[in-house]
Amino acid sequence: MKQLWCAVSLMAGSLMYSSVAPAETTSGALLQQMEQASQSLNYELAYINVSRLGIESLRYRHAVLNDKVYAQLLQMDGPRREVIQRGKEVSYFEPGLEPFTLTSDHIVDSLPSLVFADFQQVAENYDFVPVGRARIADQLCEVVRIVARDGTRYSYIVWLDSETKLPLRIDLLDHDGETLEQYRVVSFAVDDGVRRMMQGLEKANMPPSFSMPVAEKVTFNWKPGWIPAGMKELTESRRRIPALNKLVDSRLYSDGLFTFSINVSAADKNSVPQLLRTGRRTVQTEIRDNTEITLVGEIPPSTAKRITDGVILGAAR
Repeated sequence: MKQLWCAVSLMAGSLMYSSVAPAETTSGALLQQMEQASQSLNYELAYINVSRLGIESLRYRHAVLNDKVYAQLLQMDGPRREVIQRGKEVSYFEPGLEPFTLTSDHIVDSLPSLVFADFQQVAENYDFVPVGRARIADQLCEVVRIVARDGTRYSYIVWLDSETKLPLRIDLLDHDGETLEQYRVVSFAVDDGVRRMMQGLEKANMPPSFSMPVAEKVTFNWKPGWIPAGMKELTESRRRIPALNKLVDSRLYSDGLFTFSINVSAADKNSVPQLLRTGRRTVQTEIRDNTEITLVGEIPPSTAKRITDGVILGAAR
């Protein structure tokens, strides 16, 4: 698998050649155009996701019918896994599970989350660096690198089709420039034929909506002492985790590109300090004052440790 990963990265890198993007088009504007194109065009993408866990082959269709978004994500290999979006409803069909529907404005498992970012907000803490041009899926692309100014997060390189502005390749890089994940389009189409194929979803019967449990609203007696610049708290909740038989306080943070949660609970005999990393995801656990502090998120291990070390216990906020 390691050899295959290296081969894919080297083959992709060899396609890039140096060329300056047009001066009149800023990198930030290109990324905003990518966001708009991904949500407004009628298109089909065949692509692969490459990570340390392996390679996935997928197909994604997107269309706008009567001002309403319809989308379909299909896993092309192995057991059939399908996700369908109709407006604000996203339905999941997986082997061995009862189909269900959640409320969302896009399929979170489809295009990389970067595509749905608010780049005006992201620009407050990230630099958008023009890299040049390259060919991906036989299309000329503009290439942009996205780098956090404070160096506490991962970075991206994005290849945008020069004509449609759709993302044809996105690499997630660690601090050493090593590729952690790669989204890479093999072929794509942008036309009304995709729109016609999606019309059948307008009257399709979808599974019932899944109701999420209401989180208990409480005042926590802890707070983070430090978080990276631009990270904002989105939610806080207290939930009982049946598998652990304990209450867990959670705060979720995001900067528009990456997210992480801080989870605090009473320590028990199973609580142990640990550091786990799988691709972009890090799990950092610290035991302090009979309290278990666990961070789970899309940040480097060094940043995760700094955050957990800085959590202030016995401080209400």
